[in-house]
Amino acid sequence: MDEKTREDLLSLFRSKLNDAMRLYLETCTRCGTCVEACHVHASMGQTRYIAAYRGEIVRRLYRKYFKARGKLWASVGDAKELTDMTLEELYDAAYSCTGCRRCVVYCPFGIDTQMLMSIAKLLLVGAHSEPEILSMLADTSIEKGKSLEIFKEGFLAGIRNLEAEVVKQWKTEAGKTPIPVDVEGADLLYVALAGAHSIVPAAAVFNAAGENWTLSFFEAVNFGAFVGDPSRTKLILDRIINEALRLKVKEVCICECGTAYRVMKHLSGDQPFKVTSLTEVHARYLREGRIRVDRTKAEGPVTYHDPCQIARNAGVVDEPRYILSQLTDDFRELTDDPTYNWCCGGGGGLVALGEETLDFRMKSARVKADQVRDTGAAILSTACENCHTQLSNLNDHYKLGVDVRFLSSMVADALVPLA
Repeated sequence: MDEKTREDLLSLFRSKLNDAMRLYLETCTRCGTCVEACHVHASMGQTRYIAAYRGEIVRRLYRKYFKARGKLWASVGDAKELTDMTLEELYDAAYSCTGCRRCVVYCPFGIDTQMLMSIAKLLLVGAHSEPEILSMLADTSIEKGKSLEIFKEGFLAGIRNLEAEVVKQWKTEAGKTPIPVDVEGADLLYVALAGAHSIVPAAAVFNAAGENWTLSFFEAVNFGAFVGDPSRTKLILDRIINEALRLKVKEVCICECGTAYRVMKHLSGDQPFKVTSLTEVHARYLREGRIRVDRTKAEGPVTYHDPCQIARNAGVVDEPRYILSQLTDDFRELTDDPTYNWCCGGGGGLVALGEETLDFRMKSARVKADQVRDTGAAILSTACENCHTQLSNLNDHYKLGVDVRFLSSMVADALVPLA
């Protein structure tokens, strides 16, 4: 690695050094409390998958370049040179971590390993060593935001093709558009993922509840966050913020995508609209009596996987359980405390990398498969696209024999007219 590249990367490192990050970098006592916190280590038993070990790679760089002892006496300070080999270590650490933050709830100091891995990912981006597919997807999202008019016609045609499916699931009143788009003054802007599975069930429930809603032109997923590039994360996020402001909506509802929800909830700043997850909105409709569901539709015991970014990292825990209490008489928890729920093993961009990570994802999430099997459930429900894909892969790989379902689809399939 040449000196110019090293200096550029250290400048990126420096940009992440706020007070919280310095606390995470300087506080670890290597107490070992986090050893059993990571699903990867619990499943595979390798030292490099311990949270503190991952963080130590970043800490050693910090000691070398940002602490006096490391600069003067590198061997004493256990400091580490930033080299091409170091970048390989950072890649292994960052892309074996799903950012689930289970280790945080174990750590007595609350050290956030995901935040330390955000430094690793930013250095990889700066060195052009990040996964190429994630960067390509992030750039595609940004380009769509710049050239919306080019994509608009095709998008609208695709939406019109889905309207019959929405009406089939919930008949709309005469004259009402099954999937409204670009409606100024709507109460709720729904930001979906690409595909009927994210749009049709949600539209049916919105219409059943009599919601004044409109569909976003943009996909919810933020590939800038997956790849760990703050500038691209903000550009992708700003498309939705600007659309919500232009339409003067009161609420932005994010579909079943954990990272999209966390980014929108935590990074959008003070705005004149509130941010909710689709799960929160469905729970609200049920509590307010705006929709009614048939609890006999779910056949067999049901369990629920809490997506880490929605539950542990954003606090949406009670709402899915309230929804399921209306959908089944046989709900079985995966764990006594959802805060300590095992990650599905597919977050942090790993699912988006597809076949490249499949073998690792299956091996590293064995404890999740065991957890699901132990419930004896027939239906495994979740509220995140990545989780659904990963859990479906685990279902096939470990022959769990469960029906993996989106929580929103379960609500839509059980809709019945109000009494």
